Amino acid sequence: MNGRFIFGQRAARAGVAASAAALLVAGAAWYGGAAHAQSSRMATVTTPIAHAIAGGRESYADIVDVASPAVVTIRTDGRAKMSSTQFQVPGDDLFEQFFEGRFGNGRGDGRGNGQRQAPRQRALGSGVIVTTDGYILTNHHVVDGAETISVDLTDGRTLTATLIGSDTPSDLALLKVPGHDFKALALGDSDAVKVGDVVLAVGNPLNIGQTVTMGIISAKGRSTGPGDGSYEDFLQTDAPINHGNSGGALVSMKGELVGINSQILSNGGDGNIGIGFSIPVNMAKSVMEQLRATGKVTRAQLGVTVQGVTSDIAQSLGLKETRGAIVSGVTPGSAADRAGVKRGDVIESFNGQAVHDTNSLRNRVAQSGPGSAADLLIVRDGGERHVTVTLDEANPRVKKG
Repeated sequence: MNGRFIFGQRAARAGVAASAAALLVAGAAWYGGAAHAQSSRMATVTTPIAHAIAGGRESYADIVDVASPAVVTIRTDGRAKMSSTQFQVPGDDLFEQFFEGRFGNGRGDGRGNGQRQAPRQRALGSGVIVTTDGYILTNHHVVDGAETISVDLTDGRTLTATLIGSDTPSDLALLKVPGHDFKALALGDSDAVKVGDVVLAVGNPLNIGQTVTMGIISAKGRSTGPGDGSYEDFLQTDAPINHGNSGGALVSMKGELVGINSQILSNGGDGNIGIGFSIPVNMAKSVMEQLRATGKVTRAQLGVTVQGVTSDIAQSLGLKETRGAIVSGVTPGSAADRAGVKRGDVIESFNGQAVHDTNSLRNRVAQSGPGSAADLLIVRDGGERHVTVTLDEANPRVKKG
């Protein structure tokens, strides 16, 4: 299959069809109020709901009642060159893009001459209110290049948002809207999510209005990037996600946010085929906290280039399992170099956590604080040994608001 990864939004013809399956659970539905804002920290939501089917009714309505008000539509406007991954909102400017320079509209002299300015671009995506005082998580690609950002709430209000910070490597951005007592979604634990768990995807696909779809977690730890420096640890889901859902919520059966919807895999790029990807909320929470505190994200760096372990390599090195990351190069003067890591070493675990592949190692290193000590379990010359490294700070690729 020649698949194509789509980062969220691009104009497409919509055909929306969702099939619903039922999950019967006994109990009574409840949910608590949001935590009050404090001057020293964000007004986070900490009380989840317990999913229940009242009177034997097969429904996810109690979860939707909690999640839906926290999911917003984000509309952006700007003159920066729009990424091909954004969903274009139709309008007069779209028409003029095909004929720019031929009309006397300030972009030329009406005859195709003169200096041409970038046309205004409008794009659409989704976002999730994560604190009662108006902080919103969304994708970086939803707001990239925006001059103005508008947020449509489910109660009919439209508010102007401020970009607190945007982190390209994780494709996450943090917005703030004025006000208080917003309906916010509690943050879950994406590490505890299991393959097979039922989830709901909430967003505004194809600008038709807020939509809820249902599916399961199909896989964890997915990476789709072509080695472009992104930090990826996606939750894969078959909950239908389409253009416009980017930045929306992936919600667990506890009514908690477990992922920020980010990408889909599509044969022709025109719609959902049952393979979507969400940024795990644990990664999003870490990025959010740093963006709010400093407007940027700081990550740690080990200073090695690595490659995956194949079955042939594992057999030749006498490894018990086909996992880990082989060190193919060590940067002189780096944390790894100072600790004595050598080319050919196989890193099997990082701080006691198994390294399944190169992506998992990269994510675990990045999420550690620069200057912190880390324990590596490596295989060298057929034997295992522990190496302690003091991590350096990586060169950030961050866009601040």
